[in-house]
Amino acid sequence: MSPVLLVTGGSRGIGAAVARLAAAQGWDVAVNAVRDMRTAQAVVDEIRTMGRRAMAVQADVSDETAVCALFERIDAELGPLRGLVNNAGVVDVAQRVDEMSLARWQRMFAINVQGTFLCTREALKRMSTKHGGTGGAIVNLSSAAARLGSPGQYVDYAAAKAAIDTFTLGVAREVATEGVRVNAVRPGIIDTDIHASGGQPDRVQRMAPQVPMQRAGTAQEVAQAVMWLLSDQASYTTGSLVDVAGGR
Repeated sequence: MSPVLLVTGGSRGIGAAVARLAAAQGWDVAVNAVRDMRTAQAVVDEIRTMGRRAMAVQADVSDETAVCALFERIDAELGPLRGLVNNAGVVDVAQRVDEMSLARWQRMFAINVQGTFLCTREALKRMSTKHGGTGGAIVNLSSAAARLGSPGQYVDYAAAKAAIDTFTLGVAREVATEGVRVNAVRPGIIDTDIHASGGQPDRVQRMAPQVPMQRAGTAQEVAQAVMWLLSDQASYTTGSLVDVAGGR
């Protein structure tokens, strides 16, 4: 039986790149999305052509009931979970903190932080030897913004990702003797459509000159780091924050 991986926010960008690469490396994959199930199903169809099992599962990761149902469907249709990539996340339009609304902050933390907490909790219930599991690996998608602060852009997003960094460190140490490794990848400027969703479709082009390597990264380059952390090649790596940011 092939190992089973859940990728949240797996219909596009980094999530889709992870899902495809995981399938190429022998994983069966559950691709989660909250709205765009047509695109999620296209990723699933592509994975199936590789001879792997795959399923598209709709769920809002900030909704506890939906998250529990998501994991139960994976249990029933794919089998025991061995990997989780907490990739689902949002940005918002560029604003100063004194221009931001409470509703914006609540959405930002509900999806980017609470969603990761909920999915990690459910994964640990299945993976940890404390709960009768056989182990596994979790990779959280953080951001270089967590250490840069993103002033004048989205300090709230940066703060949410900093919370993910601390969460990663704490959970990794909490379950280190229970067969579960927990790490995070912190992408820098990556050429995906998340920038357009924040109202800045030209952000990659504008920001590239600030990167020491003078270019944006690709979703595939981030996926390579994620897959290394999921693999047995990273068997002694837990509680690590891996920057994939071109030196920025």
